[in-house]
Amino acid sequence: MALKPKSLLLRRPKNTKTVNQIPGTMTYVGRKESVTTKLDVIDYNLENYERFTSTSTEDAFKFVDEDRITWFNIDGLSNVAEIQKLGEHYELHPLVLEDIVNTGQRPKIEEYQDYLFIVAKMLYYRDGHIENEHISMIVGRNYLLTFQESDGDVFDPVRERLETAKGRIRGRSADYLMFALLDSIIDNYFLVIDDISDRIETLESTLFTAEPQENITQEIQELKSTILRIRRSVFPLREVVGRLEKMENGLIKDSTINYIRDLHDHIVQISENIEIYREMIWGLMDLYMTTISNKMNEVMKVLTIMASIFIPLTFIAGIYGMNFEYIPELEWRYSYFVLWGVMIIIFLLMLYYFKRKKWL
Repeated sequence: MALKPKSLLLRRPKNTKTVNQIPGTMTYVGRKESVTTKLDVIDYNLENYERFTSTSTEDAFKFVDEDRITWFNIDGLSNVAEIQKLGEHYELHPLVLEDIVNTGQRPKIEEYQDYLFIVAKMLYYRDGHIENEHISMIVGRNYLLTFQESDGDVFDPVRERLETAKGRIRGRSADYLMFALLDSIIDNYFLVIDDISDRIETLESTLFTAEPQENITQEIQELKSTILRIRRSVFPLREVVGRLEKMENGLIKDSTINYIRDLHDHIVQISENIEIYREMIWGLMDLYMTTISNKMNEVMKVLTIMASIFIPLTFIAGIYGMNFEYIPELEWRYSYFVLWGVMIIIFLLMLYYFKRKKWL
């Protein structure tokens, strides 16, 4: 049974655009060009909730209420002018703005005086494909900025909790909102690697119980490439969460540290699972080669047994096929039938011997 693997959109963009650029130059590096930038704003506190969307980042400048938390989600990174305006308003460092529009940037965390800058990778399914989405976060005291390459993410459960005031999120500060978003990202890592696990088990069953298909090596190679790219997205995030757990700059409150510790446990578990699945995928190729080798050995065994049976028969036939004049047995009346009897007896004895040795 041949597998039908899901298509994977995990290719990394090329960073040739940033070569020889002045540090801090905003140059979009990605694969999803967009004409407009979409701004989704959620402003809330324990008693109030407001949400609206816009295509101009200037609409975000009016949210300066210290008693509320404001989450700005920006979709579309190719329109660097709009992002530049937002960066100037919040006094973001030029190197931060450069990393925001560079989707090839690895996950990391940087600490500034008034905010934290976090880069992560979202992995989730969309229309049967695994999407690899670049996301940047700016965490301030009463605001959170998130930048995505395109619309569609894993944050709908968080938005629902904010809208319906479920749980404790409406009564917490921006650092807890940051935790909730990172938690959604990491939870979706579990879904992706669980799918990888199912595909590995299916491949193993195919190799053990069915005739291996010719394209199974290609499927194994695609799976190996996928797990390596997932590993590249997940492993640096473990360092990010580890640093968040140890920060003492006032932006991360003590009440949030315990949740971040739990987040760290999850990312460590995911990292360990990825390493296990990586080894299993490498083992799949060895298993496939072993299966092919065993089948070849079975074929060679059958051919060897057949050759072993016919060697003495061919030897007898060769002797009596020689053109010598004086071969005594040629003059016997029943020599032909005797020769057939001898050959059949040899054939049966050799079959009995091979059966007793359990070679057949």
